[in-house]
Amino acid sequence: MSGHSLHSSKSIVPTAKDIKLAQQSSRILAHMLLKQGAQFEVMLEMPHKQQKTILLPAPVVGLLVDILAQMAEGNGVTVAPLHAELTTQEAADLLNVSRPYFIQLLNKKEIPFRKVGNRRKILVHDVMAYKLKTDASRRKVLAELAEEAQKLHLGY
Repeated sequence: MSGHSLHSSKSIVPTAKDIKLAQQSSRILAHMLLKQGAQFEVMLEMPHKQQKTILLPAPVVGLLVDILAQMAEGNGVTVAPLHAELTTQEAADLLNVSRPYFIQLLNKKEIPFRKVGNRRKILVHDVMAYKLKTDASRRKVLAELAEEAQKLHLGY
């Protein structure tokens, strides 16, 4: 096991301006993700009117849609390597559930963990695997809403 913690990760707490931008961007990207292939060509506008085009793999764009959707709801977002280990509180926070509820999930063996002394350590990978199972319908609804907005010409 690596021993890396969530504290070495990158966290974002959105401002009101960030929330508005995330709402607009997540709708557009979710719609494009449904129609796009294995990669996305993205043009970046840089200072002094310079432009740079980069290619992003579709899974990265999918993750970006998830990040933007969370920010659009005003939620802070943390990006961490999958091999990082979490405390029960950090894992509960990641799932947006109470620590007692999260411990119930561990006791039911819904999510694997290891004991270090009397403390439980949970891999980000395992928490995210559980989250992916429970969030699949949410992403589907977001994509459907984005598609509906396009059909209704709501400017997204």
